Amino acid sequence: MGRYVLKRCWTMLWTLLLVSILIFWIVNLPPGDVLTNQIQQLRASGEGAAVAKAEFLMREYALDRPMWEQYLIWMGFWPGPNGFAGLIQGNLGWSFELDKPVSDIVGEALWMTIALNFFTILFVYMVALPLGAIAAVRANTWVDYAATFVGYIGLATPNFLLALILYHKGAQWFGIPVGGLMGKEYVDQPMSLAKLGDIMLHMIVPIIVIGTSGMAAMVRRLRANLLDELGKPYVTTARAKGVGKVATVTRYPLRMALNPFVADIGNLLPSLVSGSVLVSLVMGLQTIGPILLSALRSQDYFLSGFILLFVSVLTLLGMLVSDLLLAVLDPRIRFSGRRR
Repeated sequence: MGRYVLKRCWTMLWTLLLVSILIFWIVNLPPGDVLTNQIQQLRASGEGAAVAKAEFLMREYALDRPMWEQYLIWMGFWPGPNGFAGLIQGNLGWSFELDKPVSDIVGEALWMTIALNFFTILFVYMVALPLGAIAAVRANTWVDYAATFVGYIGLATPNFLLALILYHKGAQWFGIPVGGLMGKEYVDQPMSLAKLGDIMLHMIVPIIVIGTSGMAAMVRRLRANLLDELGKPYVTTARAKGVGKVATVTRYPLRMALNPFVADIGNLLPSLVSGSVLVSLVMGLQTIGPILLSALRSQDYFLSGFILLFVSVLTLLGMLVSDLLLAVLDPRIRFSGRRR
């Protein structure tokens, strides 16, 4: 186990390195950037002091150097104007659009995004797994029809539409705060028990909105997979030998049917981040989705590049977790592969 984890971590580092090259190339693919555009506008307006500041920032962050050197300085592999001061040294860069360090912009938003995604995944699995399993065991009954109805409604309703409905009616229907991830009185306050409780209360509606479509899809897939497993000969043999109804379902068929869902954890994390951008805009959530959208539109490549790299890290960590859980769930999977 330990050797496998170390090997996977080493592979993840090389994968992340290649992904960082691709991200840096993509965010720099459009001509110009926010700072170059600002310099052109300032020169046209004749503001000499502002032009001098913008040109200083270009030299400070090596934007006047070749692309390959800019990448190495951004990552921290090559000395820049201030020596080795890149991502691996903890320097996330400067947001030219907002005129402040990237770390100050994404600091709290990152933790909010991680917490929201974590609880959304818990919601998806805690609701979908029992509902899908019951629908398969009670196939063609009212329970199955109810689960099917919930699945179709969840798949057919866009997240942003559900967000709009709950944004306007959530407080009236459920009596809980809707909009944002915390009250206005806690925005600039340090973390405390009162602030944490307010954040958890504000997360209820976003978790339901973001997780509904994924939950509905998982219910349908689990029902189909479990029905297929329950129809196999080994289940019939177990029933003939007198194995209990619960054990007949949970001991092997349910474990085998769960494999695709455990393997999907790596894809679920980044999809929640990217899929919640519209929901975050509608509900005013302080996550990195709206920040990424704004950074891409303005070509603020330090900010957008870091957020995209952060999503890539989430993907790789999710894939590692899913592989480890698959090995625990399915005894047929071996880390060492086929032994000769």
